[in-house]
Amino acid sequence: MEITFRLNGEDVTLSTEPTTTLLDWLREDRGLTGTKEGCNEGDCGACTVMVTDDQGPKALNACILFLPQLHGKAVRTVEGIAAPCGALHPVQEAMVDHHGSQCGFCTPGFIVSMATDHLTGSKDHDTTLAGNLCRCTGYAPIIRAARAAEAAPIPEHMRDTPPSSFPKNLGGAKRGQSPHALPTTSDELAAWAVEHPHGTIVAGATDVGLWVTKHHAPLGPVAFLHACDDLKEIEETEDAIRLGAAVTISRAMDALPYEELREMFRRYGSTQVRNAATIGGNIANGSPIGDSPPPLVALGATLHLRRGDTRRALPLEDFFLDYKKQDRAPGEFVEAVTVPKRPDRLRVYKLSKRADQDISAVCGAFYVPLDKAGNADEPRIAFGGMAGTPKRALHTEAALHDQPWTIASVERALPAMARDFQPLSDMRASAEYRLHTAKNMLLRAVMADTGAPLSVAEVRAEMRA
Repeated sequence: MEITFRLNGEDVTLSTEPTTTLLDWLREDRGLTGTKEGCNEGDCGACTVMVTDDQGPKALNACILFLPQLHGKAVRTVEGIAAPCGALHPVQEAMVDHHGSQCGFCTPGFIVSMATDHLTGSKDHDTTLAGNLCRCTGYAPIIRAARAAEAAPIPEHMRDTPPSSFPKNLGGAKRGQSPHALPTTSDELAAWAVEHPHGTIVAGATDVGLWVTKHHAPLGPVAFLHACDDLKEIEETEDAIRLGAAVTISRAMDALPYEELREMFRRYGSTQVRNAATIGGNIANGSPIGDSPPPLVALGATLHLRRGDTRRALPLEDFFLDYKKQDRAPGEFVEAVTVPKRPDRLRVYKLSKRADQDISAVCGAFYVPLDKAGNADEPRIAFGGMAGTPKRALHTEAALHDQPWTIASVERALPAMARDFQPLSDMRASAEYRLHTAKNMLLRAVMADTGAPLSVAEVRAEMRA
């Protein structure tokens, strides 16, 4: 595939294999070794780069970013953070002044993340830098450096724009041409998918990237979605919000009016991962521990699928048939998900070994509307990590329906959960622990309506200079 993008202010055109990562190309082909390889799976942030497209600049992990995903965009690595004349960027000066670096291996990633924050005006450094791992300096001086640089003027060279001229559609669906494609509309994607029914569709590559970097798996024909603008649309009506499959988790956080869902998404992954991962990819992956399906199922979301010119819709919960098996035919892809706009009674609890940026052992979502008498009115409860698929707790729902929404009623309903789930034991949690904590999550949901203090995140240490 021949692609064009802007690298540190200069346009680059090159031919590449579809699964060449930006990290490998920077280090091996361009000699830009400031971008480091740490985990090579998008967890440590040592490879962070800034990518600018029509939606603005964002921090991304270069290790799981394929080169074709950069077509028509601008990339800035740590080598391009200082001015062309050599003057340091304000965040670089602040890191020196506040002694924010020791071994230096993680420092380039921190610098790029901080420079992206500086450019966008974001001051939530605790959230932004959660995706950059440091085990030498510690975060206190790094956060102090980020704060110290906030008021400094933005260097003009940081205001990247994508290339002014580049071919929009890289084709790939015609006989005799490359089977790989970069479609610009869902119509083009649908035509490609019919011709390549067992091809790989890449949106953010936060999962597919690991197939390549960790398992060295061949992907076959590949189609990249980032140029399909219609799949990135968010449509809001009076009673629902429709998210295109290529809407990133970062944008979904802002679009969906459910406070605890936004908080769960904040813990879903790092800023770099949320800037790349898509709502459609998280659903289509079909993982039993994917974090977006449980709350979306609890809200009664509808999934939209497409094959060629044929479209169909189904309740999201019906999409998941068995472990890694979905109701999706060859050549069919997720086009969008529609989420109802309902009073915000959604509770979402994610249980993981780390608070941030970790895979769930259990994710529980509870939507329990109340009637005028204060009884549970058609509650919807869904879990991830409790079965081979994201799954509703139908017996538990039935035990709660038309009952007073009280701790006593919930305690009477808890035994029904053992009829809903027979979880497995694995490295993240035992079956007994999963079932026990799932019950506790339901208790937590009802206790939240009593005003009880439940969140340990409200306990914070004050950082002093």
